[in-house]
Amino acid sequence: MMMTMEYHNPVLLKETVDGLNIKPDGVYVDVTFGGGGHSRGILSRLGENGKLFAFDQDEDAWQNAIDDPRFVLIKENFRYIKRFLRFNGVKFVDGILGDLGVSSHQFDVPERGFSTRFDAELDMRMSKRNELSAYRVVNEYDDKNLRRIFLEYGELKNAAALARTIVEEREKEAIVNTEDLKQVLSRFLPGHKANKILAQIYQAIRIEVNQEMEVLKEFLEQTNEILNPGGRLSVISYHSLEDRLVKRFIKNGMFEGEPERDFYGRFEVPFKNIGKLIVPTEEEIAVNNRARSAKLRIAEKL
Repeated sequence: MMMTMEYHNPVLLKETVDGLNIKPDGVYVDVTFGGGGHSRGILSRLGENGKLFAFDQDEDAWQNAIDDPRFVLIKENFRYIKRFLRFNGVKFVDGILGDLGVSSHQFDVPERGFSTRFDAELDMRMSKRNELSAYRVVNEYDDKNLRRIFLEYGELKNAAALARTIVEEREKEAIVNTEDLKQVLSRFLPGHKANKILAQIYQAIRIEVNQEMEVLKEFLEQTNEILNPGGRLSVISYHSLEDRLVKRFIKNGMFEGEPERDFYGRFEVPFKNIGKLIVPTEEEIAVNNRARSAKLRIAEKL
């Protein structure tokens, strides 16, 4: 099927699916369906009584739905995982897989506006149903909020200058497409570092448009409620902001601070780490460039 091929290779396929420790008659969830590569990996290990639910809010991904009686595609954001599993009569599951970030397909379709390689309208929405777009962030956010996203989500030291420049320039003329944005910020993009800095700027805007940090937190908190004891969580992240949240949540079920300890200094945690952090081999990165920054963490519900 042509559409599936455009989505490229699923990252860390074997390692991520292995991490779920699949039971043939279990119930599993792939919260980032995309091209369906990870979902097919899970289905290949399920028996006829197993079940797989997949989530994807991106209309492009829906065309990859798998024709299999054990498979259900839920066309929603995975921040609503608990609600939509309940709609499908499911309260508890045996494993959850998440491959965070932007799919290769989303990067490769110019009009989606995710890539620094193409000139396109400022969009970056993972779902067309999302009212907030990159255009609105760039042209409507005030100086303070632009500075916040560039600092928090782009980890850019010159966030204040970037924000101020955007606010000044858009008063002359709206910043409509990616080329406009590059022109407006050209003095911050020295030749040898231009791509790296642009990628950080794009990342910051994209995370804000899609509320990626809030979505990830809401999702992780619900995994604790819907995983059966012994159930597995297998999550791939692509930048330090995501990975930090996943790591901290697995460690103590929180995103900041420390859990309350009892008289003996002990505290209860919802998960235990399974194995060490897994990263792709050089061979996988050579075949699939998207894998280069991938980090896989696996946890088991206690």
